[in-house]
Amino acid sequence: MIVGVPKEIKANEKRVSLLPHLVSDITQLGHKVVVQKGAGLESGVQDSSYIEAGAKILDSIEDIYCQADVIVKVKEPLDSELELIRDSQIIFTFFHFAADKNLLQKFINTNAIAVAYETVEDKKENLPLLTPMSEIAGRMAVQNGAKYLEGTHGGKGVLLSGVPGVSPATVTIIGGGVVGLNSAKLAAGLGAKVNILDIDMNRLRYLDDIMPSNVFTHHSNSHTINKLLPKTDLLIGGVLVPGSKAPKIISKDMLSLMKKGSVIVDVAVDQGGCIETTKPTTHQDPIYVVDGIVHYCVANMPGAVPQTSTVSLTNCTSSYVLELLKEDFLSSTLNSESIKKGVNIYKGRITHEGLAKSFDMPYQDLASAMSLK
Repeated sequence: MIVGVPKEIKANEKRVSLLPHLVSDITQLGHKVVVQKGAGLESGVQDSSYIEAGAKILDSIEDIYCQADVIVKVKEPLDSELELIRDSQIIFTFFHFAADKNLLQKFINTNAIAVAYETVEDKKENLPLLTPMSEIAGRMAVQNGAKYLEGTHGGKGVLLSGVPGVSPATVTIIGGGVVGLNSAKLAAGLGAKVNILDIDMNRLRYLDDIMPSNVFTHHSNSHTINKLLPKTDLLIGGVLVPGSKAPKIISKDMLSLMKKGSVIVDVAVDQGGCIETTKPTTHQDPIYVVDGIVHYCVANMPGAVPQTSTVSLTNCTSSYVLELLKEDFLSSTLNSESIKKGVNIYKGRITHEGLAKSFDMPYQDLASAMSLK
């Protein structure tokens, strides 16, 4: 097969999906790799490095989609890319369909195969391709939240760490998963008082064991949230339901419990957000204010640190790219359980149950979808 690596065209997306060392591994399996000119430059990778590893450089994104059987990307295809996708072509990338019904319907119409990074699971039912970006986003949530707490950015003018004689800020994190853990780790390291909430008591016990003494664990329920919001300077939303829309945990009415100038960072924005007032923003225009509360809801926070993010992401995706290339997607079955979990759409049919439920659309299990010719 021919593996294509296009240059990302989504605004502010500077990552690249595949590094030169993987080109060598792919070619050793008997496949070919084509890379769009300049695809890796903003991640610090020169075209010459891809050539040395055995890839061919093509001038345009049209050339990549025309020649490749498998497209490996970072972010979901935009409209101009959807027009280039061919029948039965395999697209391996972050899709986040649950946050974008329009993208879902347009991809269905391509009759191609969508394998989504965010729903690939390992043997322990973890999300290995979402994890590295969640780690970065969790840390950046604190970094950016601290900035927008400054009075010059519309915040209440609180230093996250405090200083001797002045109390630190209070950070409340909804969700104790990868985002929540990394947010808590960074906020605690800066000296903030940190509250972290989750519905899973076993997860809370784990967090309680590993976190420092300035991190406090709470069962996530409306009573606890309402009690904590008036004391919260920075609220971080880190709730995830794999392949589905994020549940709305914080309603607009609940914002009245927070003090003016407090900051919300909703990391779940890529899945629709876990706060009712969430709407996607960009790195150029990152904040808006609702009822005096500053909202930072930048979709794709890791895109702002492409050199870190590219290496972190490809460290995890590389083995799954090789795994995917060993599969025959036009047969009647797949061998890799991880890749099976990643297939959200197979030739016009939704094959991820959570995604189908998000939009009340027809679902078909992958095995039966693949058996239909």
